[in-house]
Amino acid sequence: MIELKNVEKTYGLKSLGLYNESLTINDGEIVGILGENGSGKTTLLKAIMGLCEIQNGTILIDGKPVTEQYDKMAFITEEGSFFPDMTPYEYGHFLADFLPSFDIDRYMKLLKFFEIEPHKKIKTFSTGQKSKLEVSAGFSKGAKYILMDEPFNGKDMFTRRDFLKLMVSSLKNDETILITTHLIDEIENFIDRAVILRYGRIKADFYIDDMRSQGKTLADVMLEVANYDENKYKDLFK
Repeated sequence: MIELKNVEKTYGLKSLGLYNESLTINDGEIVGILGENGSGKTTLLKAIMGLCEIQNGTILIDGKPVTEQYDKMAFITEEGSFFPDMTPYEYGHFLADFLPSFDIDRYMKLLKFFEIEPHKKIKTFSTGQKSKLEVSAGFSKGAKYILMDEPFNGKDMFTRRDFLKLMVSSLKNDETILITTHLIDEIENFIDRAVILRYGRIKADFYIDDMRSQGKTLADVMLEVANYDENKYKDLFK
């Protein structure tokens, strides 16, 4: 499991990423990390991956620091972890040489599925193509924990649907996924659990089935957490 205990992350003197938060993610869960821009979503994922230094607290992956568990982790981000001057084919074989668990056959099948040209320089790709390449690599690393930061950026509606179907069909029983996204309507039927952040604090943590038993949608809960006033605009015309 992933365990965060009293984790705090600040940027400079005033900017807050996470404030004294604790969270446990169980094996096999698909968890949506949701919230407005600047709520701490990306900070949370980077902290779990050990990509940013936290000021207080501890983060454990299966009871050990993430520095001892990198072989179990995959981080799929819009920033990309590829080498722009490589081709997808070269990048895949680089990963295969570097990571013993990397499945090159699965990687090449995903490139074909996403219609990515394997012998074209990555730096010539569009934002959407780079995002598809990052997903192909991330899902081929044989990782137990897959963290995805806005994986739908640059993808059209049909690609997003294909991507979700692909993830569901390819998951194994013990894989755990954390995914940040603003497209809550599209992932509501995919995730098991939602964690909603606001101003660096966890404001809600619930299972989707429990939410539905209360007759609510994910959008309903997001509005409640944000204290969003749907009639606020009317004040402008009074």
